Amino acid sequence: MAKQDTIEGIGIGLRYAMARQTLASEVPEIRWLEIHPENYVQRGGRFRHLLEQAAERFPLVTHGLTLGFGAVERAEESYVRPLRDFLAAIGTPWHSEHLCFSGTDGVMLHDLLPLPFTREAVKTAVARIGEARDRLELPIALENVSYYADAGPAEMSEPEFLLEVLERSSCKMLLDVNNVFVNSVNHGFDARAYIDRIPAEAVVQIHVAGHLVRDDDLIIDTHGEAIREEVYSLLDYTLRRLGKVPVLLERDQNFPPFEELVAEVRRLDAIYREATAAWEQAQEPTTQAAGGVQPLHPASGGGGAP
Repeated sequence: MAKQDTIEGIGIGLRYAMARQTLASEVPEIRWLEIHPENYVQRGGRFRHLLEQAAERFPLVTHGLTLGFGAVERAEESYVRPLRDFLAAIGTPWHSEHLCFSGTDGVMLHDLLPLPFTREAVKTAVARIGEARDRLELPIALENVSYYADAGPAEMSEPEFLLEVLERSSCKMLLDVNNVFVNSVNHGFDARAYIDRIPAEAVVQIHVAGHLVRDDDLIIDTHGEAIREEVYSLLDYTLRRLGKVPVLLERDQNFPPFEELVAEVRRLDAIYREATAAWEQAQEPTTQAAGGVQPLHPASGGGGAP
């Protein structure tokens, strides 16, 4: 089943509610799919059939909902072993999970709960990430999460906490641009300054999604609304800084007509192409010459002008 094509451009999440339309569509801007392994591991029938169809047409990337890197307890082998086998069969280039915790004492809360921004939480996350990398035998990426209340007294800011975990674990990052925007509004910080601190070499994937703005102006990360203009703008800024990082449109509920999702994909693709072209142009070395700014050329073997 493994499909080793390069993950690039715009992808969407393979969700059952729109899977048939996704797999029957001919939309060249949809370049790859993201799947939640929890929907497929040790599961057959209709779900497995859809997965096999998807793997025939698209490169696949896996994104988990269970191995929160803030978990105090080590993940059970009965879960990790079949997950490892599934990831190997799919051929995903990396596996991502969230920088959060989702349960304790054997009880799964089915939510992505924030961690306290403390050195002890950094230590725990680094241990869980290292275990995931060793046990799954894959590169691991962490995703930044949205949160609505502080998880206790903080010893550092959110970006400082994230950077500490990235540096000490040497893992990769799934940068959720919508979560950065949501947290920036709810907690009062500069979203672009946050993006500026992310090490470009760590980021292997980006998420964007829609969110709900309540009457009291609190923003809820729902994955059930259209992408808002502020998030499109922040994505453009992010790609101009990071370059050709694949971007996923997340939609998990309140599904609109498929044509509306395709319109979002096409807008994301246009942003991606323009922003990454600007990034590529910015990478070209230049030098100031008498006639203006000219590209640098390598010296010829004879030492003369090119």
